[in-house]
Amino acid sequence: MKVLVVIDMQKDFIDGALGTKEAAEIVPNVAEKIREFDGRILATRDTHEEDYLETQEGRNLPVRHCIRGTKGWELCPELKELIKEKPIDKAAFGSMELGRILKEYHEQEESIESITLIGLCTDICVISNAMIVKASLPEVPVIVDAACCAGVTPASHRQALEAMKACQIVIVNES
Repeated sequence: MKVLVVIDMQKDFIDGALGTKEAAEIVPNVAEKIREFDGRILATRDTHEEDYLETQEGRNLPVRHCIRGTKGWELCPELKELIKEKPIDKAAFGSMELGRILKEYHEQEESIESITLIGLCTDICVISNAMIVKASLPEVPVIVDAACCAGVTPASHRQALEAMKACQIVIVNES
């Protein structure tokens, strides 16, 4: 079985509080990737509570975003209908739960052939989750599709791709 993990494709990261032109530009690529993917599709959803600004992350990034139950927290409408499984809510950049779920699938259900990650932001949540997935299943190829990712800036996107390559994560569709 192949697995596609869609990382944090939420309104606040696309055209909301922390949105960027680059994030908006990848939405059609992500939708196409999901539609064409032959395998299991999971998604994560950055999830914060009303006290976000009082958390360590909130003090370092004082922009309210992805507050549970708000429009900005929701997966973008173009993708929401394509993702059948309930998203994995995560309160931190990386999701230990994602690593646990994938390891459980691999050991108890069907052996995972590869895991591909796409989404936002390359330099924060994509790289964090790619490293967790790689550590959870070190013998399963972990792939990141660069054409379906965007970083906080184009430079930080490229830097994150290089860092993941150094950790034996396969980068495809790099322009």
